[in-house]
Amino acid sequence: MSAKAITEATGKDILNRHLNQHGAGAANCRFATVNAETDWSKLSIDHPWLLTTPLVVKPDQLIKRRGKLGLVGVKKNFEEVKQWIGERLNKDQKIGNAVGKLRNFIIEPFIAHTEAEEMYVCIYSHRSADTILFYHLGGVDIGDVDAKAVKLDVKVDSTLSLADVKTTLLKAITDAPKKERIAKFIYGLYATFADLYFTYLEINPLVVTADNLYILDLAAKLDSTADFICRPKWGDIDYPPPFGRDAYPEEAYIADLDAKSGASLKLTILNRNGRIWTMVAGGGASVIYSDTICDLGGASELANYGEYSGAPSEQQTYEYAKTILNLMTSSPKHPDGKVLITGGGIANFTNVAATFQGIITALREFQPKLIEHNVSIFVRRAGPNYQEGLRRMRDFGSTLGIPLHVFGPETHMTAICGMALGKRPIPQVASVEFSTANFLLPGGQQAQADLKEANEAAGLGSDESDGLATNNHQQGQSNGANSNFNRKFFSNTTKAIVWGMQQRAVQSMLDFDFICRRDEPSVVAMVYPFTGDHKQKYYWGHKEILIPVYKKMSDAIHKHKEVDVMVNFASLRSAYDSTLEVLEFPQIRTVAIIAEGIPENMTRKLIVEANKKGVAIIGPATVGGVKPGCFKIGNTGGMLDNILHSKLYRPGSVAYVSRSGGMSNELNNIISKATDGVIEGIAIGGDRYPGSTFMDHILRYQSDPETKLLVLLGEVGGTEEYDVCAAIKDGRITKPLVAWCIGTCASMFTSEVQFGHAGSCANSDRETATAKNKALRDAGAYVPDSFDTLGELIHHVYGELVKTGRIVPREEVPPPTVPMDYSWARELGLIRKPASFMTSICDERGQELIYAGMPISEVLNKDVGIGGVISLLWFQRCLPPYVCKFFEMCLMVTADHGPAVSGAHNTIVCARAGKDLVSSVVSGLLTIGDRFGGALDGSARQFSEAYDTNLHPMEFVNKMRKEGKLILGIGHRVKSINNPDVRVKIIKEFVMENFPQCPLLKYALEVEKITTNKKPNLILNVDGVIATAFVDMLRNSGSFTSEEAQEYINVGAINSLFVLGRSIGFIGHYMDQKRLKQGLYRHPWDDISYVIPEQYN
Repeated sequence: MSAKAITEATGKDILNRHLNQHGAGAANCRFATVNAETDWSKLSIDHPWLLTTPLVVKPDQLIKRRGKLGLVGVKKNFEEVKQWIGERLNKDQKIGNAVGKLRNFIIEPFIAHTEAEEMYVCIYSHRSADTILFYHLGGVDIGDVDAKAVKLDVKVDSTLSLADVKTTLLKAITDAPKKERIAKFIYGLYATFADLYFTYLEINPLVVTADNLYILDLAAKLDSTADFICRPKWGDIDYPPPFGRDAYPEEAYIADLDAKSGASLKLTILNRNGRIWTMVAGGGASVIYSDTICDLGGASELANYGEYSGAPSEQQTYEYAKTILNLMTSSPKHPDGKVLITGGGIANFTNVAATFQGIITALREFQPKLIEHNVSIFVRRAGPNYQEGLRRMRDFGSTLGIPLHVFGPETHMTAICGMALGKRPIPQVASVEFSTANFLLPGGQQAQADLKEANEAAGLGSDESDGLATNNHQQGQSNGANSNFNRKFFSNTTKAIVWGMQQRAVQSMLDFDFICRRDEPSVVAMVYPFTGDHKQKYYWGHKEILIPVYKKMSDAIHKHKEVDVMVNFASLRSAYDSTLEVLEFPQIRTVAIIAEGIPENMTRKLIVEANKKGVAIIGPATVGGVKPGCFKIGNTGGMLDNILHSKLYRPGSVAYVSRSGGMSNELNNIISKATDGVIEGIAIGGDRYPGSTFMDHILRYQSDPETKLLVLLGEVGGTEEYDVCAAIKDGRITKPLVAWCIGTCASMFTSEVQFGHAGSCANSDRETATAKNKALRDAGAYVPDSFDTLGELIHHVYGELVKTGRIVPREEVPPPTVPMDYSWARELGLIRKPASFMTSICDERGQELIYAGMPISEVLNKDVGIGGVISLLWFQRCLPPYVCKFFEMCLMVTADHGPAVSGAHNTIVCARAGKDLVSSVVSGLLTIGDRFGGALDGSARQFSEAYDTNLHPMEFVNKMRKEGKLILGIGHRVKSINNPDVRVKIIKEFVMENFPQCPLLKYALEVEKITTNKKPNLILNVDGVIATAFVDMLRNSGSFTSEEAQEYINVGAINSLFVLGRSIGFIGHYMDQKRLKQGLYRHPWDDISYVIPEQYN
């Protein structure tokens, strides 16, 4: 949702900070907020005026007409206010159909004034303007303000002047100084409204006294999508739920997930104890499922509304599903059991198998509770990789222990609602699709060309037969639409530029072009300002082609004069600027804006600018549109298998327009089954102000002689459907129109529910889906009883058109063969290939990084430390705390040993030569070997072999001497038995005290006794003590088998501690040299012995 209501306190706080910057001249609003947690004594200290001023108190929970409801306390002192709030706090209050608890209150000073000083001001935004309402008599008894107030429209592309305010709004104000003050206030209020992206701002009353202006009651809404622009001015905004519905922590958790994700995740809890729970994919589909459940009598038992869409990851879907299941199984059991409806339309680009895997993981986790609550699950879904998703769900269902019924696109989308509620029988055997698309086999590309020629000879698939009419006098009607739309949008020669590095969407468009037997690809260039000019490789059938990518839009436009469409995948932050830029080029006639969440003010400005330039906009917040046989926008239509099943590779006779992008794909499916197919379909987008309207496209379809039947899928919110009603009545629309507005369930809820799309919220009875469906039916459109029967009604109307000869079904074009990408074929499980890499220690693919099975959050929460991370990443298990401590001690004592050792020396020399950090550290690491630092592995092997073969320490020493080998881990250049190495002492004592057994270390100490008798510096050094202790850990900690322990010794794992530890020191030396600004190092001559031959031979 974009327009979100804020509390009165939040609205007044914003106005306090910004209103008078625009010269409004209003008094600051003094107020204090109270809830159950309020400390009254602290409140009176923070707001001393509470003790000295008569007060007004009222609830601050988005309740309208509080004065009429007796919810305002006037002229009370502080103690009386406390009593007034105490009598109402956390008490149930019924307002209309909604029952809720009063939890938040606002206290303000009482402003003494007369009724004549009360006025009414309201500003609200709509598609083409901001409307300012003013009435010189405000207050609780204002009555029908729409009929009484004076209105002033400020067009989107214009500015407000003081003169406009005075001459239009303030005619009833005769006092000149007073008029001037009020005019400045309204002028400043509007400037604040526009600058801070308000969508609604009502003040009633505005009190105008002789010396000041006071804002008494205020109601406001902000465009929440403008947060990235306005947060510095707004501050942190808390959007409260409507009265009658509590805010649940689970809703806040999903909202937080949604904010951090590129996908869309929504949850509204309607009835915590309800038995019918939904987990629906898609904004439009989620509304339709709620409608159907309510139509079937389940409104009182519907527990939640929500949706997941926009290709959420497996982990995100798991988190969403887990939240729903936790809510469902933490509420009381129901005698009839509970049902979970996991439905959705046909996805355009969401990987169904991946999202289902997340749901399956959550179901497995909650399996015992689901059985305990006697839950039945009904699944219906389709889209990319749906066959694999449904297969996984069926396989899992056979082990779940509760009924789990699974259906695909062969079943009507909402049929599972009737099954779940016992209103329709559950098929015992579902029809299942076991194939996907048609493969293009070698040699098939030439066959494609041959088939195309044959089809064209038969009059099939040519542009002339399926194009839109270019004039607006077809069938004797002038469509009267915006001139931007009195033309052909797409043909089989349409060329487009794609803004954004959307490789999957571009390949999808090219594959669609290919199966439509286009001569050339529709995408000729891409624009991506974050890289230099280059070319991207794509497939055209089996052939590889290169598509240029430009950094600048101007370069792409000037080099591709044939382009007239731009598909804009820019993010919500950059979609406005990139669209404005492309509007400067006259050759662009159509722009599709995919991004959701563009601030409404920006969208309105784009619409105005596009109208000036004669450019049609599809979107924002859309998947796009499709013209079968010609062109499709981005991911519209989904995967190739769905495009084939829905027969989008050739034109039919039915044109549709929808708000929902997800439901447009479902319409493709419904229409392909009920008729001869789609001739064009557009999803105008779910925002409040789409770039093009229902009427824009319906009148285009009306003018097209090849379009015989129109379908409209509207929704709750807005009034555009009434324009369609008027066009039917006045004869501008003569073709049969099947229409349905989703969101009929809204009137059955006791509190306001914002559905998935920003525009799907009724602000008046006229905007409800029920009222619009009735108006369409009364106007002469074909309106079904519910979405459940939409397909049947379309089939009936189509049949009548065939009977009367207005539609003559064509001979079916055989579906073309299509190539499948290797990556997708593998995703579907059709092929297999050995992986190039294998890993078993870390997985970054999900929502959270995982170390050897442990999520990173758990790694941090359990405070396992660096030693614990080493145990996970090096050994794939959680080792005991004493082992982790041992690792950390080893890192500490090996971190550095001064600048003189070879590794540090090399690092220093490189740093002083101006090399970077990585190069300098690597030069030091490359010195590690048997002579420096690398003795740990060798020491471990020597001592282990001697101990394992039962050699007495003296025998071991003698054997090594006879073989002329050094005992690795024994000896030190500086330290001796009389000057022991403290590092060795600390590690030795820790191991002796904490390890369950340390036989090899004890053996090494016996060897030390022998070697130090020969020479005092032949002590057990750091390498030796770490190596032998490491082996003791591997063998005696109980965490490894003997084979695993030996394998780790053989692969060199022990030396890794020295490498990791010494890297810390090398980095320190590098930073030290840079900090000291040391110059290039040159070794002094006097430290070099020059041994040169006496004469040249």
